[in-house]
Amino acid sequence: QLQLVESGGGLVQPGGSLRLSCAASGFTSMYYVIGWFRQAPGKEREGVSCISRSGGSIAYADSVKGRFTISRDNAKNTVYLEMNSLKPEDTAVYYCAVDRNILCSYASNWPRARLYDYWGQGTQVTVSS
Repeated sequence: QLQLVESGGGLVQPGGSLRLSCAASGFTSMYYVIGWFRQAPGKEREGVSCISRSGGSIAYADSVKGRFTISRDNAKNTVYLEMNSLKPEDTAVYYCAVDRNILCSYASNWPRARLYDYWGQGTQVTVSS
């Protein structure tokens, strides 16, 4: 059974850092593009970042560019999202999702959540003093 499990969320002060993990099981994640999304209360789900199968192509939302770093370890079937210089507006539930067909590039439609086939349950990130 294909499963994605996010972890690493928590409460952090503004300017702080967190590293989220997305562990895949039941399938080989290296065949999938992986995206990170977030959803704040009352807002639509927003694409944060994506990473291609090999990790050679990456894209970020403008709101996190320069602060967040996505990476993947295919040997561990895990994708990471390193989040630095966190701001209160980064507060949201963070989800990872996978799809075999999406192209991860700044010119593609990777931020469209409905294109992804499988989702994790999410992990809460709260940035507050």
